[in-house]
Amino acid sequence: MKKRYLLLSFVMLLSLFVFLAACAPDREEDVNSGSEGEDNGEQAEKPEELTVWANDQEEQLEAIRKIAADYEEQEGIKVNVEAKSMLDQLQELSLAGPEGNGPDLFYQPHDQIGNIVAQGLADPINLTDDEISPYADAAVEAVTYNFDGETDIYGIPAVFETYGLFYNTDIVSEAPETIEDLKTILEENTNAAEDKYGFLMKPDDLYFAYPFFKNYGGYIFGGDIGEYDTSDIGLNNEGAIEGGELFQSFFGQGLIPSSTTIDVIDGLFSEGKVGAVINGPWSITGYKEAIGDSLGFAPFPAINGEPSSTLVGVKAWMVSYYSENKDWAKDLALFMTNEENLAYYFDVAGELPPNTAALESIDDPIYAAFAEQIEYGVPMPSTPQMSQVWEPMNNALQFLAEGEEAKAVLDEAAEQIQTNINASGGGQ
Repeated sequence: MKKRYLLLSFVMLLSLFVFLAACAPDREEDVNSGSEGEDNGEQAEKPEELTVWANDQEEQLEAIRKIAADYEEQEGIKVNVEAKSMLDQLQELSLAGPEGNGPDLFYQPHDQIGNIVAQGLADPINLTDDEISPYADAAVEAVTYNFDGETDIYGIPAVFETYGLFYNTDIVSEAPETIEDLKTILEENTNAAEDKYGFLMKPDDLYFAYPFFKNYGGYIFGGDIGEYDTSDIGLNNEGAIEGGELFQSFFGQGLIPSSTTIDVIDGLFSEGKVGAVINGPWSITGYKEAIGDSLGFAPFPAINGEPSSTLVGVKAWMVSYYSENKDWAKDLALFMTNEENLAYYFDVAGELPPNTAALESIDDPIYAAFAEQIEYGVPMPSTPQMSQVWEPMNNALQFLAEGEEAKAVLDEAAEQIQTNINASGGGQ
């Protein structure tokens, strides 16, 4: 009886092995392919088509459609590129996905990963070392997230974003290397009566103000990237208070008005009345049109003797939980983000590639300086609890700009953040 049972088990295992072997597609290797093979040496049967939800910005769509057409020609898989705003994708996916009408790939900023995973909208992506290696470490860290004790990659990096210092060379002859240099530019070139300023920044925006805190030892959440301890808030520690006081010193009479808005900043800089502003690559086209060859760019000035740690954002392709072609969706995402295709995407859409070879090949001095800044950046936290940080900290920054005492303001902000997290059910 025992021998018969063992023989039956062997036959069943042999039949399963034969079945799995038959599922492997006859697929030729191609140097332009994003993937060189699955982790287990197998890949699902080739589908007839894949669907991609791409952001609806015109230049981005143009580039993605061309890259998708190249993949279609290479693999013989029809790729349907549907224009859909990133802001609408998650809600629509939650409705369309269960009905089988969603995409195989969708496109989101990495700071949404926590929400996406909590809703069960994306699957982890298994990547080999060779598949991961072309991407910058910060980009891989940004799309890595811990859920229920398991740390996985949830996106293929497609775009890098951070910020730095734009300056008008007619007013500022040399880019400031340190925050003290920038303070001097502000003081020596400001005449509020004539709406002229050496430097302007929006007071109530943690995104742009983060280096003031980070470079003195402040932080948003403790823990490792992707494995955040949201009970450990570092925005009111000793270093954060020191950074808050430095930030505050840029505002007040004869300096930056505490009522400054982004519209005022962009308007005055475009009119040639401001020496320097903080902004990201999305503003390059408008600034170039306004001040032409007088536009310069430099990394965020050093703070506390170290290169400034700006917040970095990554937009990524994510594999839908509802996709029936997950292996090939991953393959398409890797293809769209290889060196050649991201270099093309940059040329058309003007967004920085997280593929290191494509990033290093950029010869435009402004974009090259952005690439330099990214080296010192830290990924914006991707945990859902980050949504509870913005309002209290932005309010705190406004209070600092209006002259209120730094420790009291930051203590209150940290307390409010923790209260908000606990109220939302996200406390640890």
